[in-house]
Amino acid sequence: MSMEESVKEKLIVLLAVLAGVFFITSISSCAKIKGLKRLKDDEMLGRLTCQEEVKNIKDGMVSDLKSKQKELEDEKASHESTKKALAQEQLVNQSLKEELQKVTKLKEALEEALVNCRKSIKK
Repeated sequence: MSMEESVKEKLIVLLAVLAGVFFITSISSCAKIKGLKRLKDDEMLGRLTCQEEVKNIKDGMVSDLKSKQKELEDEKASHESTKKALAQEQLVNQSLKEELQKVTKLKEALEEALVNCRKSIKK
């Protein structure tokens, strides 16, 4: 029976060694998983931070776009009012030119009448 006991002892030692190997492998695996979880958490934090920054930039750009659109609308309105004022000024100018032409014709007619009157007086 000693042989049987020796086989049992060897089997017990072998099983103990295997249990130790499995225990060490299990602990190593847990440590590796913990490290991977930490990396994943760090990556998630980085992604969330980036997403927040992108959202802030986007919100700022949308705000800038809206303000620029309002400025453009204001400039368009100002431009339209300036165009209307210019058109009115051009109409006034045209009217004044026509009046000046009439006055000039009347002046020429009066000068000619004056010259004719002087000629008739001298005769």
